[in-house]
Amino acid sequence: MSMNQAILSDRHAVVTGGGSGIGAAVAAALLHAGARVTLMGRDAARLDAQRTALGGGNVACVSVDITDENAVTAAFEHAAGTLGAIDILVNNAGQAQAAPFAQTDLALWKRMLDVNLTGAFLCTRAALPAMLARKAGRVVNVASTAGQIGYPYVAAYCASKHGVIGMTRALALEVATQGVTVNAVCPGYTETELLQASLEQIARKTSRSEAEARSILVRHNPQQRFVTPEEVANAVLWLCAPGSSAITGQSISVSGGEIT
Repeated sequence: MSMNQAILSDRHAVVTGGGSGIGAAVAAALLHAGARVTLMGRDAARLDAQRTALGGGNVACVSVDITDENAVTAAFEHAAGTLGAIDILVNNAGQAQAAPFAQTDLALWKRMLDVNLTGAFLCTRAALPAMLARKAGRVVNVASTAGQIGYPYVAAYCASKHGVIGMTRALALEVATQGVTVNAVCPGYTETELLQASLEQIARKTSRSEAEARSILVRHNPQQRFVTPEEVANAVLWLCAPGSSAITGQSISVSGGEIT
């Protein structure tokens, strides 16, 4: 699919966690495909910097804590008022934190669920009514291979991402006859700031070098490399394209063959 085709012209896309990493790559892909894009996230300065990097035109920024119900409602109302009705929602905002299960306290557990699962729920609930009213819309949840299998030391993160996939499947069936598709993309380890933080944590806790930490994580990928944000963005773009209306309720792995 050519990124130069205006396949999403007259569409308004909201991308949460749009200031960096996968979210920034998704926003760029959707913008280049002709969409108007609203970047959402907690860091207003980072969002504004990304808006500038994208050229500014047809890009808006809204600072919001996606775990705050009232703030989410206000943010989506503002986005619709600025760039028009929302046609596409990409729930990308998320956090990852590792800890052995016995050392996973309730605060960490709740934080993973609040940001990764409840945040996606609140944003989807805010965007969905207008999509249903127009009988057209795309919801893409950025989950993880951790939502498809288990990994040690990240029980809370895995639980939250499994929840995202469960919500995706349930909602897809609920709105299947109403012109709205709901899918998840599930990246493996991806070259982002989040991955860099994980590498630093592994190196710190195991006294290994960062290169050794990379080799530990990259071995999960049959292609023996990390995924790029642009590769995840391409999958999101495909799911948002007009020709993908029969694809719904899916959790698509973008992981170099780790999940088959």
